[in-house]
This record gives sequence, structure tokens and C-alpha cells, in this order.
Amino acid sequence: MTRRTAKEAGVSDTQKELARRLKDLREEKDMSQTALALKIGVSRSALSQMETGERKVTTDELVRLSRELNVPPGVLLGTETEPEVCLAHDAKPEAGQPLVRISVPQRNVAKFKEVLLYILSRVGSLPNVGETVIYKLLYFIDFDYYEKHEEQLIGATYIRNKFGPTPVEFVRIVRKMEQAGDLVRVESKHFQYPQRKYLPLREPDLSVITGQEKALIDDVLGRLAEMSAAKISEWSHGDVPWLGTAEGKPIPYESVFYRTAPYSQRVYGEDD
Repeated sequence: MTRRTAKEAGVSDTQKELARRLKDLREEKDMSQTALALKIGVSRSALSQMETGERKVTTDELVRLSRELNVPPGVLLGTETEPEVCLAHDAKPEAGQPLVRISVPQRNVAKFKEVLLYILSRVGSLPNVGETVIYKLLYFIDFDYYEKHEEQLIGATYIRNKFGPTPVEFVRIVRKMEQAGDLVRVESKHFQYPQRKYLPLREPDLSVITGQEKALIDDVLGRLAEMSAAKISEWSHGDVPWLGTAEGKPIPYESVFYRTAPYSQRVYGEDD
């Protein structure tokens, strides 16, 4: 018995679009079918059928896929667009693509790399520090620094999704760092749950991080680095910048000035 194609099976356009986006997003994030299937609690063959449109994705599976791929459900369904990140010196994306483009200057890429390596050198070996925790640490480093000093540290772009702020530049920059031998990605487990960790392969270049920046990074790591992925995600959900941003949209840095305790990093007076 031969498999029917999605067209022969009478698959809807929405289901075909979801299948295409699911496969593209999984491959973009360098995840195998086996790894993603394990994360969302289905067999590899079931995920393979989702990616060909032969199997419908349930609502619960859509939510789990959204969480593991770090995109809003609307991106998978094709009702929203995902930002496309263009790093400095990258080839220009193809014309006509209906994507929001985020251009990252070389100085921001360089700072991102060294800050990430510094974080990994300090806390990357902790068993709880996987990709989800790193995302939130970067968010609080960037937004705490902006609130305290009214200037950007890394200046990454963070998208609000259901599971907390997600730095959209992360995947592209880390992929280049892997290729350059700066770090290595390790697929592991934490309390029986799949976990993606990153381990540094070189020391960070601290010449690109000021003393003021390093002090704030150390403070954030001291307060938050031992939180579990679930705990730090829950913590990020109480921060005004995340609360005030629509699902799937970039979180504005200026919103830090409306923070409330215990998130605020400044004591505001009448003149502020």
C-alpha cells in the first residue's frame, strides 16, 4: 500500500501550510524529528506525518509545538509572520518575502557573542541552564540594563510568546558561533525532560564588556540563574514589558520605565 500525498488525501490549504511551516521551523532550529517528537510527546512517525500534511495537528499538539519552536501558534498556522533576522554582512534575503526583517549591526552581534560566552562560562554548566533559561537571562540583562542606564547593552529584539520573551537573533548568531568553534550545542535531559544546552569552547573577550555591564550581568545571574526553566518563565510573565506586549510582537524597551516592584531596577522620584 502506497502513501497518499497531501493533495490526494484531500488536505486543506491551512493544513498544508502548517505542515510546511512546521518542517521549515524545525530544520531552521536544527532539531531532528526524533528530538522534537520526544519534546511534544508523539512518535517520530507521527511528527513525520504532520510535516507531510498526512496527519492533522491537534490543538494541544499545536500549543506544545509553539512552545518548543519558540513561535506563536499563529506563525505555525500562517496567520502571523515570524521576523527574519539579517546579521551584518549576511546576504540580503530574497525579495518578496512577507517577513518582518530585523537587521543586526556587527557591533551588536559581537557584543551578543561575548555576553553569551560570559554567561555560559559562569552558569552554563548548571543542570537547569538550558536554552529556555538562557533566553530569559538575556532578556533580563538587556531590559534591566536599559532601565538602569537608559542605553542598550546587547540590544537584542525580544518577541513575546506564551512562554516568555524570546531573543529572535539567538538562533542565527549561535549557529554562526557553532560553525566558528566558539561553543557546542548538547542535547540532554533534565528531570527526564529534553534539554538543549550550550557549552563554551573559548573564553569570552571581556574587552567588549564594560565594568558597568559586567556588574549588571553578574547581578542578574546571581538572582536568576538557579531558577528552573518553568520558574524563570513564570517570573518573566510578571514583568510589565511582557505583560504590555501583544502575543508575537517585539517587546519595546521603553516599557521598562513602567515596571513595578519587584522587577524595577530603579527608585523613581517625582522628577523621573
